[in-house]
Amino acid sequence: MPKMKTKSSAKKRFKITASGKVKAQAAGKRHGMIKRTNKFIRDARGTMVLAEPDGKKVIKNYLPNGL
Repeated sequence: MPKMKTKSSAKKRFKITASGKVKAQAAGKRHGMIKRTNKFIRDARGTMVLAEPDGKKVIKNYLPNGL
C-alpha cells in the first residue's frame, strides 16, 4: 500500500491545535478590500477555528499525518 501524503497546500493554510481543532485564516481578504465594510475587515483579521465538520474533513482528506 502506498503511504498517505499530506497535501502541501494544506500545510501552508491550516494548523492543528493541541486539542485537535483546525485553525485557518479568514476567507475573502486577498483583494477587493475597498468594497468590503470596515466591520468585515476587522472581523476577518487573524485566525479562526474551523467548525467541527469542516475540521474533520480537512484532517481526514488533507492532513492525515497531522503537521
